[in-house]
Amino acid sequence: MNQAIENIEIIRDRRAMGMNPSKFIVWLFIVSIAMLFAALTSAYIVKQSGGEWLNFNLPGMFWITSIIIIVSSVTMQLALSSARADRFNRLRTYLIVTVLLGLAFLIGQYQSWKQLVELDVYFVGNPAGSFLYVLTGLHAAHIISGLIFLLIVIVSSFKLKIHSRSLIRIEICTTYWHFLGGLWLYLFMFLKLNH
Repeated sequence: MNQAIENIEIIRDRRAMGMNPSKFIVWLFIVSIAMLFAALTSAYIVKQSGGEWLNFNLPGMFWITSIIIIVSSVTMQLALSSARADRFNRLRTYLIVTVLLGLAFLIGQYQSWKQLVELDVYFVGNPAGSFLYVLTGLHAAHIISGLIFLLIVIVSSFKLKIHSRSLIRIEICTTYWHFLGGLWLYLFMFLKLNH
C-alpha cells in the first residue's frame, strides 16, 4: 500500500514539474554548457579588441567536421524515429553510425589542430591560438561525453530497454547530441566571423 502511494506521489510530482526529472537535469546541464561557451566567446571578443591578436586562416578541416556533425545529428534523429517505431535493427544501426561519425568528428578536430601547428598557431603564445584551442578542446571533451552516453544507449538498445514505450534515454541522448551539433556550428560561425 505504501509503495502504491509513493508511486502516485512520484507521478503527481512529475506532472507538477511538467517534465521528466532526468530530462530536466540534462536541460540544466545544457544551459550551463551554453553559459560557459557564451562567457568564453565574450572573453574572446574582449581580448581580441585589446590588440596583439594573431590573424590566421582557420583550418579547412573545420568545414568537413561541420558536415560530419550535421550528418551525425540526422542519424541520431533517425535512431530516435526508429525507436519510436520499434525498429530495433535500424535503431542500433543508426546509433552505431552516429558513434562512428562522432569519432570521425574528433579525428577531424585532431587534424585541425595539426593544421594549426603547421601554421605556427600554438596553445601557448598568442591569445588567438589559445582561445581557439580552448574552445575546440572543450567542445571535443563534450563530444566525448556524448559518445559515452551514446554507448550506454547502444547497450540499452541491445538489451531491448529502448522501445516505443521506453524512450527517455534515447530522447535525452538525442537532445544532448543535437545541442552539441548546434554548439559546434555556433563556434565555427563565431570563429569564422571573428578570427
